Formats: sequence, structure tokens, C-alpha cells
Amino acid sequence: MFRLAMTLYSIVAPSLAGVGVIIVLVAGYGTLMPILVSAAIGAFLGIPVAYLVAKAIYA
Repeated sequence: MFRLAMTLYSIVAPSLAGVGVIIVLVAGYGTLMPILVSAAIGAFLGIPVAYLVAKAIYA
């Protein structure tokens, strides 16, 4: 299941990071730091999301 979760992470994390960056840009924060923080939060949130999706696939 770990291999599946890591494969899914390579898809989920950039998607969540991209959504975070778009939200920050729409909110009007166009500087570097908010963009990097939102991308890092999206990448970090990708870990449990990928695990939960892999768990659902195996179930």
C-alpha cells in the first residue's frame, strides 16, 4: 500500500499545492512568501490525502 500511496502522492500533492497557490492569488496575495507557504501546505496535506485514497482503493 505504501507504493500506491507514494504514487498517488506524486499526483495529489502538486494538485493541492496548485489549488493553494490559486486561492492565495485570487485572495490578492501576490508576493513570494504567501505563494510558497500555500504550496508547502498543499504538499504537506498531500501526504494524508494520498494515504486515505490508497486505503480506500485497497478496501
